[in-house]
Amino acid sequence: MRIDKYLKVSRIIKRRSVAKEIADNGRVEINDKVAKSGSTVSIGDVIKIHFGNKKVTVKVKELLNSTKKEDANLMYELISEERNA
Repeated sequence: MRIDKYLKVSRIIKRRSVAKEIADNGRVEINDKVAKSGSTVSIGDVIKIHFGNKKVTVKVKELLNSTKKEDANLMYELISEERNA
């Protein structure tokens, strides 16, 4: 599954267009490698997302093409959430 779609379906990022833009600007890493919006995500991958003032690290648990809002958090495990000073 593409990283932009994964971020949208898992609701880590609300819109796919925003997920695509963040990835294409080098603010997403998969297993410590900078990812583009078309990069592939697999179960077990560690994703780091650099938002404006925080960095979120998650581990991929499931790949679903669509999900209900209440089930979206089952797709990943939050490893850390750090605020930038």
